Amino acid sequence: MTLSGPEALRSLDEALRDIRREEDEIAKRLAHSAELMTKLREQEGELLRQLAQVRLDPATQSELAGQISQAELKARDMLKTHGADLAASNQRLAALDADISKDTAERATLQADAARRDSELKALADKVRPQLSTDPAFAKKLADARELAAIAEESLRKTNQAEADRDEKGKPYRDDPLFMYLWNAGYGTKNYRANNFVAWLDGKVAALVGYPEARPNFSMLNEIPLRLREHAERQQANAQAADDELVALESAAIDAAGGKAAREAMEDVVARIDALDKDIVSLQDQRDEALKAQRELAQGSDPAFAAAIAGLAEALGREDLRNLLAAARATQTGQDDTIVKQIDDLRQRRKEEDDEATDQKSRLKTLAARRRELEDIQYEFKKQGFDNPSSTFREDNLVGDLLNDFLRGGISAANYWNQWQRSQKWTGPRTDNWNFDERFGGDNRRDDSDDNGWGNFNWPDNSFGGGGGGGSSKRSKGYGGPGGGWGRITFGNSGGGSGGTFSRPRTGSSGSRSGGGFKTGGGF
Repeated sequence: MTLSGPEALRSLDEALRDIRREEDEIAKRLAHSAELMTKLREQEGELLRQLAQVRLDPATQSELAGQISQAELKARDMLKTHGADLAASNQRLAALDADISKDTAERATLQADAARRDSELKALADKVRPQLSTDPAFAKKLADARELAAIAEESLRKTNQAEADRDEKGKPYRDDPLFMYLWNAGYGTKNYRANNFVAWLDGKVAALVGYPEARPNFSMLNEIPLRLREHAERQQANAQAADDELVALESAAIDAAGGKAAREAMEDVVARIDALDKDIVSLQDQRDEALKAQRELAQGSDPAFAAAIAGLAEALGREDLRNLLAAARATQTGQDDTIVKQIDDLRQRRKEEDDEATDQKSRLKTLAARRRELEDIQYEFKKQGFDNPSSTFREDNLVGDLLNDFLRGGISAANYWNQWQRSQKWTGPRTDNWNFDERFGGDNRRDDSDDNGWGNFNWPDNSFGGGGGGGSSKRSKGYGGPGGGWGRITFGNSGGGSGGTFSRPRTGSSGSRSGGGFKTGGGF
């Protein structure tokens, strides 16, 4: 079962929303846990005071009670301040979550509008293209573009072959340490520098390995691919320029057929989507920093609060109180036994609460890492225009089992993103392999492979708005095609997000990150 681009993006948005919701719930549980731990210590202090009344003289009782009460009062005051700070932090997070949800919903509405206008423009393009094909001037430019594309294709083939020969035929040279020593030293060239003795020794080595005869061959193996690559890049630029002319002519014809208003509206929608995407990234980063502050508060890591709690724990752990409790355990009196049991119960509850808090802290850390990685993937998803209605995914388990596997730490973020990329396909005609023929008729040379021998260069997605990877990300004069004039081309260049490194910018203390090998345990 296939998955459309908008459906896939909605699933990623929902997964992020679920993670944020769980982060919020855990932070609240940790805050409640910190408050409960303080109250349990206060109850223990009260029981120790009661035990002191039974076993100690009035003066000692008063001293112990005063110290415990002072520590309790300080902790109680800090708890109030801590609670107010935590409430403010929660409000800040809630406001950011609301803003993210608002922007996400607005983006979905604009995306639907863009899809509708995209369909209008495609319909006009289908109407105009047959007319253009009969125009002699356009037919001439189309023929020229096909010829230049064929030349570029052949140049690329020769370049790839030369590079393969360099790798294969150059291996014996590279595997010979004596030859490579002389090569790296520049022996036999004007760049060679050595004293007389070393030069004499190098001459002996050169004669031994046949360097004078081998060096020109190895030099040619390295030089030919470079020259061919330069030539191929010039042919690539010529073919790109020819296609740009076709795009301009097609765009003008569609404008004349009534498409100008729809195109301008599309450009406006695209700009608004782009602005929303930038705002969402900013809000996510602000939320990340706010969540760190909330997490510190919820875990009781605030220095003043931690000092107050430590002071109370120290007051309850005094040596004289430990001795008092030990003496009460050693005697069999009903009142002592009741108090001692209550103290033991409180300490057991505190230990269980502390163990639970430790687990929750670990869980919160894992959630934060997963959320940040999923934000990286969401960013790459939008950047490459995979949310376009013309984008589909063969594997619907990308938002099912595979998503759960990623969230549980079973696969890395880079692995998960690579599976998205492998599953993605564009519907309708595409010309990122100089396929003019699907638009205007003729022999079809379509190549469904997403491989691109030009590195960052991609031929235009088609005349609905132009290119892919390394060129301008703002080509908005054309119509048609998988990019559809929005999404794939408008939101940045399509490179990045492969090899384990994500291109999403990060503000604050986080910076940009590599997601290549991140993998942690923990259930989801």
